[in-house]
Amino acid sequence: MVNRMLGQKLGNGRYKIIKQLAEGGFGVTFLAEDTQLYNNKCVIKLLKPKATDEYTLQQARRLFENEGKKLQVLGRHDQIPQLLAYFEEYQDFYLVQEYIEGHELSQELPPFGKSLNEAEVMKILKEILEVLVFVHQNNVIHRDIKPTNILRRKSDQKIVLIDFGAVKEVNGVNQHGQTILTVAIGTPGYMPNEQAAGNPQFNSDVYAVGIMGIQAWTGIYPHPLNDRKLPIDPQTKEILWRQQAQDGSKLADILDIMVRYDCRQRYQSAFEVLQALEERSLSTSKSPVIRENSQEKTTKANSLRSFALFGKILVGLGIAAAIATIILLIRSQKDVLVIEKIYNDAEYRIKIKHPDTWDRQDIDNPITGEVVRFLSPKQSDADKFQDYLTISIESYSGTLEESTNLFINEIKNSLLESKIINTSSTTLANRLGKELVFTGTNQKTSVKNLQVWTLKNDKVYIITYTADINDYDKFFKRVQEMIKSFEIQS
Repeated sequence: MVNRMLGQKLGNGRYKIIKQLAEGGFGVTFLAEDTQLYNNKCVIKLLKPKATDEYTLQQARRLFENEGKKLQVLGRHDQIPQLLAYFEEYQDFYLVQEYIEGHELSQELPPFGKSLNEAEVMKILKEILEVLVFVHQNNVIHRDIKPTNILRRKSDQKIVLIDFGAVKEVNGVNQHGQTILTVAIGTPGYMPNEQAAGNPQFNSDVYAVGIMGIQAWTGIYPHPLNDRKLPIDPQTKEILWRQQAQDGSKLADILDIMVRYDCRQRYQSAFEVLQALEERSLSTSKSPVIRENSQEKTTKANSLRSFALFGKILVGLGIAAAIATIILLIRSQKDVLVIEKIYNDAEYRIKIKHPDTWDRQDIDNPITGEVVRFLSPKQSDADKFQDYLTISIESYSGTLEESTNLFINEIKNSLLESKIINTSSTTLANRLGKELVFTGTNQKTSVKNLQVWTLKNDKVYIITYTADINDYDKFFKRVQEMIKSFEIQS
């Protein structure tokens, strides 16, 4: 049947099957071409119900419709494939999703006997958890997190979470309208006991991510058919893995909690784990020391060499020629020597460094919460939109997770043609924070925005960078330095 589908067109002739990508107990995945869009590949998943009686089909159709709507919402995240269409043909169900060019994360994990270091493991964990936070915020449990269901996108090297297990429930429904799970959704080794028993929790996904972390750190694969699998304590049922790790750091403690046998003893959400990892990062970071960084040392060395050269030029050329030469030398140093000013607001107890070429506008708007704005240098007289960075402070008593949903709603209601590109966790002023990247239309200009915020003492501190979408990268590194320098004083 699968071979016969190659070359066929589905969805009223729109999607042409190119080749089969994978086959499992729940259906088949194909690479296809959207014939209505030029050179546009997509992925089609065929889901076949186990039973074909009318009642089962009716209930499966309802479940399929609900899951299709969920995937549409999840696809708004930049690191989850966009759902392009879902439809039924000849009692089969089809999902059409965005094609992601890249490689499976399994290719980055070490072979048996090799291992990644602690920093590499933490990086992978954070990347996965940042996307998983968004999934859980939308009341969805992935249920099948494993290295082959995570892609590293070729275009920007970000991870992409694929193959959500929830849609597989359309395979069977009993006469009472209850889903029949003839096969537990998930993969042995990455699936915790409560999920295997048909009762998945949000932290069932946390367990799977933890197993991947242990796999990366020990080089031992978790599949139960593997002869070299991780041992289990017969009394507690806990995984005995720490003796295989490189050291007994706090990361090991975090992984231990992620993979607890009893789900009640695990972290309850992806966000809790991410917060623990961020605290781990902060606790190991060194206290700031006032000293020259490598760039400053290079700049100073270059300047000294320049003035030494200037002395030789004075002797060989004469004063006029030397003056002209030193002007050129100073100009050549302009991109390296960046003079910074410090904005220090005693009332709001905040501090931030900014380039002296950026104009400052004191706002202090009690309605919007805006305190100050920094305007980037105009590129030319024809530059109609001046990129800027704004600091806002507002009273707020909710959680970081609640603030994310609040800000997304505000963006959608206030910014024309808004689109959320990415949501993730970050740090701001040495505190756990959140980050949004979004686009829209501002003053008839297509803009791209970076919004970063954190909470302290019933206040939310927000930094927003707004730029012409074509100029976003021009000042991005400078903006990152400004954000990194931001302080909330005690």
